[in-house]
Amino acid sequence: MGGEEGNIDDYTQDGTVDLKGNPVRRSQRGGWRACSFVVVYEVFERMAYYGISSNLVLYLTNKLHQGTVKSANNVTNWVGTIWVTPIVGAYVADAHLGRYWTFAIASCIYLMGMIVLTLSVSLPGLKPPACKDINSQDCKKASTLQLGIFFAALYTLAVGTGGTKPNISTIGADQFDEFEPKEKAHKLSFFNWWMFSIFFGTLFANTVLVYIQDNVGWTLGYGLPTLGLAISIAIFFAGTPFYRHKKPTGSPFTRMAKVIVAAIRKWNVPLPTDPKELYELNLEDYAQKGKYRIDSTQNLRFFNKAAVKTSSTNPWMLCSVTQVEETKQMLAMIPILVATFVPSTMLAQINTLFVKQGTTLDRAMGSNFKIPPASLTGFVTLSMLICVVLYDRYFVRITRRWTKNPRGITLLQRMGIGLVIHIIIMVIASFTERYRLSVAKDHGIVEKGQQVPLTIFVLLPQFVLMGTADAFLEVAKIEFFYDQAPESMKSLGTSYSMTTLGIGNFLSTFLLSTVSDITKRHGHKGWILNNLNVSHLDYYYAFFAILNVLNFVFFLVVAKFYVYKAEVSDSMEVLTEELKVMRLRASAQEATVAG
Repeated sequence: MGGEEGNIDDYTQDGTVDLKGNPVRRSQRGGWRACSFVVVYEVFERMAYYGISSNLVLYLTNKLHQGTVKSANNVTNWVGTIWVTPIVGAYVADAHLGRYWTFAIASCIYLMGMIVLTLSVSLPGLKPPACKDINSQDCKKASTLQLGIFFAALYTLAVGTGGTKPNISTIGADQFDEFEPKEKAHKLSFFNWWMFSIFFGTLFANTVLVYIQDNVGWTLGYGLPTLGLAISIAIFFAGTPFYRHKKPTGSPFTRMAKVIVAAIRKWNVPLPTDPKELYELNLEDYAQKGKYRIDSTQNLRFFNKAAVKTSSTNPWMLCSVTQVEETKQMLAMIPILVATFVPSTMLAQINTLFVKQGTTLDRAMGSNFKIPPASLTGFVTLSMLICVVLYDRYFVRITRRWTKNPRGITLLQRMGIGLVIHIIIMVIASFTERYRLSVAKDHGIVEKGQQVPLTIFVLLPQFVLMGTADAFLEVAKIEFFYDQAPESMKSLGTSYSMTTLGIGNFLSTFLLSTVSDITKRHGHKGWILNNLNVSHLDYYYAFFAILNVLNFVFFLVVAKFYVYKAEVSDSMEVLTEELKVMRLRASAQEATVAG
């Protein structure tokens, strides 16, 4: 017996390998040691992303001289693209390159976009001349070439993040073996601490970087996160010897499409009463490929028809039970995904209308210092950091005593609390804006568009509560879509949580444009104008509050009918025991024959 066999229990049981495809030892790779390299990258990546997005609406209005609605829509369209492209990156990772190589290539594209963007805000020929009165019609607009280079750089970032976002958190989660009790316990709190760690980068961007951009210059304000991103990519690659990797398992979209097509083509074929009569691969097939077998369930029962045995063995006519269940798990999450579109639309207001509101208020602190409007987003981050720590350290421990759930409460219950907070946020935002408008009216500065003699901190409650909502909804959302996705589709599941942010931003663009257009009809001034003092953002926020209430009702309905998937580890334990029995029987038969 060699040393390798003597330490067989030290090998991971979840199918992870090194870059050459060899099984890895648990003691030598993975765990929090490997995650530290991943987390460092994400801290700097968040710094780079939020260093751009937090103040982008002000760069578009103050430097490129765009109007309120146009600049806000340009921000939400770009952010929407940032969060939708991960579904492409997830496909490439799961079907072709694997998570590591997809991330490696995409991170280089990301860095290239950051470099070009920094140049576009630095070189005089790539931006229009400065203008003192940004509301003046005389300000020279950016040329087609200038806009082309600026937005080409922005959307290059979107391509890069498409490959990095769905894979970096999944790479981090892959460092824990779900079938080793101690590591599984660490994995349960991984996403809480993952969000806690990455928001340090966000906090730096929302405070230090936006201050530099507003008071020192955009060149340094964009140059610092570009440098930080370059360093963090190097750190990520330095951690390569410590990473565990999951092999690409083929296109999840193709596997899902086969199930849907097969079920539709056999819509009139009756289902057997015994699920064991459905088509399934041998246990050895799953064991050899390091894959997970999933037993048949009655959830979304129609798709079980894809596994009914007929005369045809065409993969577009006959699918295994496990393949059917994987598809059902991904489809079952779609109603939950839809329920997160509206709160994602609310998040889009932080870096657009919330920041624009801040520009109309008194930002002075002392005689020389003025708070950058975008820096209030730092309170979103601080609030979330504090709430995540309190949630993980106290809330979970307290609720666990009553619920007996390792997470304290279920992921959907945690998301539901976040949705309720979103309703409260928009109600508060509406009343705060109404108060701001009344102060502007009392001081006779409505039409002039001058600064309202009201401290910017009047907006603080809506920013702080947004961070609290994130601690419940956003953390639960990313954990839910990762946890409930099949093992072979984790990147795609993670991309669900990002796609909702993208659709939310596109929805924000649609709502802002539509409401702005409709409210200007029949001789009315409209709700959203360049001069916020004559606008009616209070009506717009009240509309959002109503939208959140309707969405919460929808969420309650879909959550009630959602069935959590069975623990994969249980399935693996069953598979392992069954394989042992099979091998013992085979050995016994061989012994009988030999005898």
